Amino acid sequence: MNDKEILKLGIERAMETMEKNFGGPFGAVVIDKNGDIVSIASNTVLKDNDPTAHAEVNAIRKACEKLNTYDLKDCILYTTCYPCPMCLSATIWANIKKIYYAATKEDAAKIGFRDDYIYEFINKNCDDKSVLEIVSMDKEEVLELFKKYEEEKKTIY
Repeated sequence: MNDKEILKLGIERAMETMEKNFGGPFGAVVIDKNGDIVSIASNTVLKDNDPTAHAEVNAIRKACEKLNTYDLKDCILYTTCYPCPMCLSATIWANIKKIYYAATKEDAAKIGFRDDYIYEFINKNCDDKSVLEIVSMDKEEVLELFKKYEEEKKTIY
């Protein structure tokens, strides 16, 4: 399959679930290094009552489950729209090194999606308390957890 055909699978899934009011007009596909489809998913925020159920996150979760790994380093992500900050982060955490996208974040903003709101918060060093207040606490006990994890040479991901 070529890139356009792969993206079309994401578009079709997004259309199908959008019509069922499962979520927004977003779809995603993960392929492996051989070009085989690993997962196809859409946005299911409304169906699942889960603000993290974006198409890219859902596709990554399905791919990890299918491949029985948290590391998708040999995979590529196709998505109907430039990923939001959460989805970009999930892609990086999954070690995916390439994303193909169609619509831009500006296109999503035109229909009411607020990715720019989050990018602006991040660009202001997460210091806008009207958006989110982040409070630092005593870390001594938590650092003990970190030390134990390191000493036991647990998997870093």
